[in-house]
Amino acid sequence: MSEDLSAWVARPFPPRETLVGRYVRLEPLDPDRHGDGLYAVSSTEEAAERFRYLHDYPPRSREDFQPWLEKAARSQDPLFFVLVEKATGRIGGRQAIMRIDTGSGVAEIGSIYWATGFARTRLATEAFHLIASLIFDRLGYRRLEWKCNDRNEPSKRAALRFGFSYEGLFRQHMVVKGENRDTAWFSIIDREWPLIRAANEAWLSEENFDREGQQRESLQAIRSRLSENE
Repeated sequence: MSEDLSAWVARPFPPRETLVGRYVRLEPLDPDRHGDGLYAVSSTEEAAERFRYLHDYPPRSREDFQPWLEKAARSQDPLFFVLVEKATGRIGGRQAIMRIDTGSGVAEIGSIYWATGFARTRLATEAFHLIASLIFDRLGYRRLEWKCNDRNEPSKRAALRFGFSYEGLFRQHMVVKGENRDTAWFSIIDREWPLIRAANEAWLSEENFDREGQQRESLQAIRSRLSENE
């Protein structure tokens, strides 16, 4: 039987405000506050590979980067946030809420650039979690999407690790940087979020890490254990 949505109303647009977690803050992109730090992490030796599947390119210079910063700061969709480590104030990249459909309660997390030292750490996981919690818990959306080039294996692994479900492949979906892009689609829907949220919170807890900062239990293992106990 289909869900009765006769009382459904459009959801609010995501606010341009700082989201604060235990380890990281997501601050709305501000060229004056974030420009130098974001340029520094976007112009490293690893940047070319990390930008490979994004729509934009690594900045060639700080001056060259400024127009992108100003355009991104003005944008409502995508709505860009900058990752800032709480303990140090270090900037570690950017991500966006995008393709926002308030009428249907659907949004995507995308345009993700997590720099070395942030990617595959508690900081990146919490950065995802803060966006997902905003979308589902505060705004009451029904669906959060993750899309990537089908050749981007690290992105596909990250989506599955975070609890997204693979939905299929859109063949010849885009032309990006002069190449065909087959797009892999992933999603989390509202009824799946409580389990994913509980697993994220358990994984991010200080008790899940030893003195060297190594996880005691993986995110997937925690999610599987919690699912069995439901």
